[in-house]
Amino acid sequence: MELRLVNGIAYSEPWFGRWGYKFGRGCFGVTQSMYQKAIEAIRSMPLYLLTHHIANFNHEIPLIFSKYQTLSDHSLITLGDLFHYMLELKSRLPREICIGSYNTSALVETNCRWSPKRIEMATRVIVEALKRTEFRWISRQEVRDAARAYIGDTGLLDFVLKSLGNHIVGNYLVRRSLNPVTKVLEYCLEDISNVYPCHEGLVMSSSNKVKDKYKITRGQLTKDMICLYKYILIDTKPIIGSEFLSAIPLAARIILDTKYLIKDCGEVPLQVELGSEGKFNLYCTILLRNVNNVGHDHEHYLNKDMPIPIPIPMPPYECITLKSCATINDLKLEVERNFREIYWGLRSFVVESNGNLMNAKGNEMVFGMIEVGGKLVLEGWHGGDIGINMIEQICERDPNKGIVECICGTKEDDGERMVSCDICEIWQHTRCVRIPNDEEVPHIFLCKRCEQEIVLFPSLP
Repeated sequence: MELRLVNGIAYSEPWFGRWGYKFGRGCFGVTQSMYQKAIEAIRSMPLYLLTHHIANFNHEIPLIFSKYQTLSDHSLITLGDLFHYMLELKSRLPREICIGSYNTSALVETNCRWSPKRIEMATRVIVEALKRTEFRWISRQEVRDAARAYIGDTGLLDFVLKSLGNHIVGNYLVRRSLNPVTKVLEYCLEDISNVYPCHEGLVMSSSNKVKDKYKITRGQLTKDMICLYKYILIDTKPIIGSEFLSAIPLAARIILDTKYLIKDCGEVPLQVELGSEGKFNLYCTILLRNVNNVGHDHEHYLNKDMPIPIPIPMPPYECITLKSCATINDLKLEVERNFREIYWGLRSFVVESNGNLMNAKGNEMVFGMIEVGGKLVLEGWHGGDIGINMIEQICERDPNKGIVECICGTKEDDGERMVSCDICEIWQHTRCVRIPNDEEVPHIFLCKRCEQEIVLFPSLP
């Protein structure tokens, strides 16, 4: 799934919005107004309207809607509400859980005529039968027939099969779904033994019995989100009388065509006050020591009595938030983490010196040595070979790119598939010149302008 799309629907901003990045330019002529309208169009789509039109050909999506509307303490009315809740819920669920042996307490009712022991035996037989199918979906009748070889009481089998839908048994999740084509109930076994650590928080705990029946796992939540992503956002089936559904994948395409995000660093504020909760902001940048492609570290130059290479400045300043009790060592760690996150090329960056706090010791407090909102420069090493063109590499820019001048208005390489005219050598999107993605770029390609000039060129005598 594309986080630019999922996060846009859930939070009204792209995934990089958490670092201050916003709309810069869209591909294929997408404007900021188009981008914002596309996000709002999907975010505000009512769930009841989708349920009404989709339920006839996809029975799984209404069940997903109902499941998370039941789990949530707040009303989930729109598609934006649902995606926001699912992302927040996923961040709180543990990654793995260790589930004990066959636990059938959820299946036993107070007025049940079968003993817990018999129900446990029938459950074990059904799960073993599903395991032999190698985790494929099979019909309810096939499961029942396989279990009857060991359990003669068909009433008991029917009761357990009815109760097992989407329940956890041992290390497995027994999934049940209605096949939209055959209209037959089908069962499938999902191994979740390696998905969650030993943790009692498999279920979002609640005293509400209705909520308790939805035993949601992180893996299942991801599958549910992928289902919504695929069948609502990307590949919505056209339905007579619900033409509005075709607007969803169109709006999603506009969001996905927005890849150029920018961060306006601007000037550092002149007046910055102490923040809430005893935190304050500093504005930091770093100096990279250029190793000149030799691959030696700082100690090498000191031992060889060689001049240390000239540092390379790395603008712009980034806002670093620290606790009021933070030390110089805390500052170093926070700067390293911040710049490693922002720049892929700095994933091995290590702060070596305190820059303009050269005499400060690691255990000394930052607050008091530098004023709130002050500027700070720290020096460090990348941890690998660094050339003079390190800035270009870290910013992922290639100064040798050809001229881009697409009919959609794009003037720079935006990462989309492009083709170059064999006469003027100007690059354009293959999509804009109507070359399908599943076709190879022609060996000889002429843009419309050059093609027109050839047509109008007077023929030679």
